[in-house]
Amino acid sequence: MARWDVAIVGAGPGGCAAAITAARAGQRVVMVDKARFPRDKFCGDGLTADALRRLEGLGLDPAAVASWQPVDQFHLRSPRGREVVYRLPAGTGRYAAVARRLDLDAALVSRARAEGVEVIEGARLTGAHPSADQVALSFRGDRRAGSGSDLEVEAAHVIGADGMWSPLRKLLGVDRGGYRGEWHAFRQYWRNVTGPAADQLWISFEPDLLPGYFWSFPLAGGTANVGFGIRRGGALSTQDMGSRWPELLARPHIRRLLGPEAEPESAHRAWPIPAALDDRLLVDGRVLFVGDAAAATDPMTGEGIGQALSTGTWAAEAIVAARSDAPEQAAAHYQATVGAHLAIDHRLADRLSAVLASPRLCHTVLATTALNDWTRRNFARWLFEDYPRAILATPRRWHRHMLTGPGAWSDPT
Repeated sequence: MARWDVAIVGAGPGGCAAAITAARAGQRVVMVDKARFPRDKFCGDGLTADALRRLEGLGLDPAAVASWQPVDQFHLRSPRGREVVYRLPAGTGRYAAVARRLDLDAALVSRARAEGVEVIEGARLTGAHPSADQVALSFRGDRRAGSGSDLEVEAAHVIGADGMWSPLRKLLGVDRGGYRGEWHAFRQYWRNVTGPAADQLWISFEPDLLPGYFWSFPLAGGTANVGFGIRRGGALSTQDMGSRWPELLARPHIRRLLGPEAEPESAHRAWPIPAALDDRLLVDGRVLFVGDAAAATDPMTGEGIGQALSTGTWAAEAIVAARSDAPEQAAAHYQATVGAHLAIDHRLADRLSAVLASPRLCHTVLATTALNDWTRRNFARWLFEDYPRAILATPRRWHRHMLTGPGAWSDPT
């Protein structure tokens, strides 16, 4: 049986961030995923400034991501139909981009391998057995894919990056039964996009979706990720999203975005989004949970890639800082970091989401953000997580360039 310093279950952005961070610190790391890459992942595909900076820090080259589409500005439509353009800073790096998870995740897995991480694909977790000094994990190879060998792993620390319905949680007996997430999203890829959505990012706060919204995110080659998200328990039921989709696409202002020749590239997909960080268990002994397994998604926007990258990095740093015989140190370090940097931002975002549920208040808030160039520029940076959600309420995080820092890759790609 192989013995590792760190074993990671799940090779999405959170798992890869943890793997690369730990490997760079000299840890012996294995990362296992049930899928084989490249594989699709249901997602809006948007990348915020915080996500981009973390991807840059992990050594990702945007040129390695085939569908990479830089974003310099976005268009926002209020519940009353007012459309405003918000421009991100120019000439100081990249603050937003869009990339298919099919391409992004595969590129991150390649980066992890390049950093010395042992990556094992096509192996499903079937057992987790913690003891005083390690955690033993069992995996079953995918017989259908011709990988019939099983795998046994022992590790001093384990990171669970295996999604909202984490199998690792269930095997450890710390799953929250019946959990269905706070948001539900609906996505479809479109091709032959000839309208403004071909190269522009659009967000529309449709009155019947609030506090959710419609999105159209541009991708390379005249394609776009088009979809909408809603809060669970709102006026629109998750069961009605499929029937609402054709009517939503038929709305004149949405059809205009896509253009007359646009057509679906693939079937639509729906998925739940976990955004209850304060209510979820972050640690269980020698196991730390990150990304969707920690319900770390932003409660206001449903964005989760940046949060996965952050929590994955923090979990690995906590493990590196602790002794292998003191898992409580890693757990405490990780919990403190998440509490100091993410929990307060989530609480604020959750409150703002409640405000956006009212069409009148939503329109008023958006109108306020569009008062002048300064408000538009800083709202754009705030929305795309150029700085933390609750930065003004947390003086301990203030620094000289907190509102004017450069984006990722100072030479934009």
